[in-house]
Amino acid sequence: MENWRDNRSLFAALMVPPTFWLVLFFTLPLALVWIYSFGERGPQGQTLLAFSFANYARALEWIHLGILFKSLAIAALTTAISLLIGLPVALGIAFAPKRWRGLLLVLVILPFWTNLLIRTYAWIAVLRTTGFVNTGLEGAHGALSALLAGLGWPEALGQFEPLSLLYNQRAVVVGLVYVHLPFLILPVYASLEKLDRSYLEASLDLGAGHWRTLVSVLIPLAWPGIASGALLVFILSLGTFLTPDLLGGTDSIMIGNLIAQQFGPSRDWPFGAAISFLLMYLTFAVLWVRAGYASRQQGQVTV
Repeated sequence: MENWRDNRSLFAALMVPPTFWLVLFFTLPLALVWIYSFGERGPQGQTLLAFSFANYARALEWIHLGILFKSLAIAALTTAISLLIGLPVALGIAFAPKRWRGLLLVLVILPFWTNLLIRTYAWIAVLRTTGFVNTGLEGAHGALSALLAGLGWPEALGQFEPLSLLYNQRAVVVGLVYVHLPFLILPVYASLEKLDRSYLEASLDLGAGHWRTLVSVLIPLAWPGIASGALLVFILSLGTFLTPDLLGGTDSIMIGNLIAQQFGPSRDWPFGAAISFLLMYLTFAVLWVRAGYASRQQGQVTV
């Protein structure tokens, strides 16, 4: 069994099932959508096969580029907030006592045990006008008003006005951070857990404070995990559909919603396919830049 890779018959037999799976359920559907991207929408909504770049040219119109830029901005903001929250959480888990790390990691992945649709509807219950947040604020407003009325200022606070927390871009960002935060915490924790802590001790022994050790030693050493987690959150947020569809309003449509609209109510599969592949090309470009940066960093370390 040690030289099973040298047994070509066994290796080929083991490779047949995954190859068949990838070709049938990944390569062929992807190739079909790519062919559709050059097609045309028929008068009844059917797809007419052709070879035209009209769908790609239409996807690059300003109205659609505006949705793409807005999606990029929301994805970048989601990634930044996830970093601000996820990095301290990952640090806390990595430096927690070993007996607690398993439980803390379970708590991080616990939301995955529940369907995303249910979790998103739970946020609607939290953020809506009569939701938990506004209900709590209304109760606090009433108690403070009663206290001020007893002190002789009955109209000091006025009438409570519920906050508009739902069906806007703020709600979309909150939902995206909640959904994708574990995808950042886990890679960062994996890098921190393998970290040689003697570097941190040496930095502290040489007189560097905790903050300087964090910025100058720990973050650079954990950078591969931080970059991987941030890239994962950014890509997933960029192409998301469900969260902006349920938590966002008319001004919160993202590129994923535009694609879903073409394959759904608009019945314009060629245009939806063209947008999908433009998004895929953009994702490949980001991954290529990330891979190039990692290669340069590795080359500098080797030298």
